[in-house]
This record gives sequence, structure tokens and C-alpha cells, in this order.
Amino acid sequence: MVYKIIADSCCDLTDKYRKDPHFQIIPLTLQVGSHSFIDDETFDQKEYIRLVAESPECARTACPSPEAYMKAFEGEADMVFIVTLSQHLSGSYNSAVLGKTLYEEEHGTEKKIHVFSSDSACCGESLIAFKIQELAEAGASFEQIVARVNEFRDHMQTYFVLEDLDTLKKNGRLTGLAAILASALNIKPIMAGDHGVIVKVDQCRGIQKALKQMVEHFMAGCRNPESRTLGITHVNCPERAEQVKKMFLSQARFKNVYVVDAAGVSTTYANNGGIVVCA
Repeated sequence: MVYKIIADSCCDLTDKYRKDPHFQIIPLTLQVGSHSFIDDETFDQKEYIRLVAESPECARTACPSPEAYMKAFEGEADMVFIVTLSQHLSGSYNSAVLGKTLYEEEHGTEKKIHVFSSDSACCGESLIAFKIQELAEAGASFEQIVARVNEFRDHMQTYFVLEDLDTLKKNGRLTGLAAILASALNIKPIMAGDHGVIVKVDQCRGIQKALKQMVEHFMAGCRNPESRTLGITHVNCPERAEQVKKMFLSQARFKNVYVVDAAGVSTTYANNGGIVVCA
């Protein structure tokens, strides 16, 4: 059967995968003050980071419309799989589900379509997309792919450390006093995904200590790393990503390591210097 993998633009893909005809990215829209960006191949990360830093307002994102997903379902693929941001973080999942419903009302249910909430973001979405492709290329049925990808997602871990807490401050996740104290004391929170919901698991003074502690927390819960791909999304900090990769490989052997610079949505929320890891 012919398959297609659709993801929203928080799925961080390298050029290799963006050129793969089995993949299609549906972009979110980004807004910084009066400036609007489409999160596609035209996205200018460095200019966007500059505007976000200068703006007193929090950057905003708008999810794709159901119609955008509907259009992406067209074509010769018999099996279509959609991977979105965690349904607890964005309306992208609900938009894709509505797009599926509207498409099936108009065209029937002969084409098999399934929408996955990644319960993650960034490279977490990428790893789920890769798992779908691996199974589809191996000849798995639609039902087998859905079941095995759900199991894969439910055992996947997502952790991140932010260098810049400005977005958290601007969107009200940090009070003014907490933001000032965190900045003055160089406090870096270590965050994780808990079934798609962001939770704080620890904090450290200084980015290096925080990254080291993040790796420790991650590895404490990582089972059978030799059978898993480690995903690392970085926001404009390739040297830091390489350092984190070496930290992980000093503790375990992974099946593969996938390192990618962030697209627009990931840049918005992880900010300049941020690191997200998934496996």
C-alpha cells in the first residue's frame, strides 16, 4: 500500500526528510508583534530570534486549518498518517481530526487515515514519523502501524532545558519576581513531558549543570537505548547539541542519534539556545 506521513511544522526535519516524497509538512503561522511568519522553508530563524528578543509581547502561534489538512489527504496514498504537537499544547491535533472527519464525509472512508497526538513536540514528532515510515516500509498493515506507533509514543521520553526564559515570562508561565530571581541566580529549569503535559522535574544553576542533570534524569528512565533513536533538537546552538550528544553516548549506545536545528514553532517555545531531547 502507498503511504503518506503528514506532520505539523513543529516536527523538526532535516532537508533529507523534507525532500522525501512520503513526508509533507503543514505549517503553523507565527506572530511577533506586527510581524507574521509562515513556518516553512522560508522561515528565517536568526531574524525571528532577533524580533522575539526585541518584542515586549509574547510570540504567538496559530495552528493549521482543518482545510489545510484536508487538502494534504488528497493523492494516491492508501494510508495517511498525521503527527501533531501534543493535543495538550496546541489545537493542531483537533484541527487535523476535524479535517479527517470533513474529508471522510466528502470522500468516504476508503482511504485509511489516522491522526496521532505526539504527546511531545520537536524531535519527538520526528521520531514518531520515522517509526511510521519504518513500519510502512517493512510492509506492516495500517492497523499494525497504528497499534505499534501508539505503543512507541507511550514509552517515549521528552526532556528539555531552556537557556532563555523570556517566553515563559512573557506568556505568564513565570511571575515577574520568579523570572528576575531565575535570571539573577542563573537558574535553569529541567522540564519534561508527562503524557503530553509539560512538568518541571528539577532545576540547576547554570546551563552546563542543567544539561548534565537532564541527561541523568533521562537515562534513569530510558529502557533498552540500543534499540532506540535519540533525537536532539537545538535552537541555533549546534555546538551545545553536539555536547549533549556526547553526554548521552558516554552513558549508553543508541541505535541512532538524530540532531536537527529547530523550525519556527520549536524556536518560539524553546528560545535561542534551547535543547530538547527525545527517545
